Amino acid sequence: MLRRPPLPPRGFSLVELALVLLIVGILMLSLMSTLSSQIEQRNIDDTRRRLEQARELVLAFATVNGRLPCPARSNSIGAEVRNASGECKDASNVEDYYGGALAGGVTGGLLPAATIGYQQVDSSGFAIDAWQNRIRYAVAKSVASGTCTSTFVNPHFVNAANMKANGIACQPGDLLICKSTNVSPAPTTSSCGGTPAGANQIMSQSLVVVIIFSTGKNGALTCATCTDEAANLDGAGSANPIFVYHTPTPSSFATGEFDDQFIWITVGELYGRLIAGGVLP
Repeated sequence: MLRRPPLPPRGFSLVELALVLLIVGILMLSLMSTLSSQIEQRNIDDTRRRLEQARELVLAFATVNGRLPCPARSNSIGAEVRNASGECKDASNVEDYYGGALAGGVTGGLLPAATIGYQQVDSSGFAIDAWQNRIRYAVAKSVASGTCTSTFVNPHFVNAANMKANGIACQPGDLLICKSTNVSPAPTTSSCGGTPAGANQIMSQSLVVVIIFSTGKNGALTCATCTDEAANLDGAGSANPIFVYHTPTPSSFATGEFDDQFIWITVGELYGRLIAGGVLP
């Protein structure tokens, strides 16, 4: 009986190979997307921890020194810039409390890592977030009118003598945290604007003494529509104490892309630490 010879091995057709490659590609894209999301969330969480650590170090510094530190500048190697009179001024009398661009191309409003002992820094000694962007810092300069028990000259919260002389009577009068720049009436240096009054406000000028923030993954983003992020970097030293904070938004949003992360210290928290540390009565 004749036997039929075996058929030669059959390979995959081009259609079958294309289908396999398509499936593998989809799986790889899904895996990469998941991994990217995990890395992004890890960076967000890590940055949040860094901001919280910075906050605790600022409060610890205040407990030891009886005052808040001044901001660092891009030419200060991570140290606060403060003169002998207890003001946040350099040798040229340029002051910086709110950050932003200063005279001579210097950037102000950086976290004073060397002064407070913050360890996660770049090669120049400046505190950085998980994306290697420098962490920003703003501190109250003035006090609310009529809230202090004795006469003094500003600044208050970065001056140990003024802090000691006035106890816990003084309330801040400048830093203001708003929800958006896209409101009518527009924010000013003393109001978040919007209608009704207070609707666009997160923290009032009588509450916040320190703001610490990360510029997020996009860093110091510069674009025509990114007005909310721009508001956090336009302090011009001591000219504009208005800051903006809200949940992240894409570039298609009315006020542009926003991914800044914020943390702040209220005057009540500061005084509570100073009282517990025996610095203030």
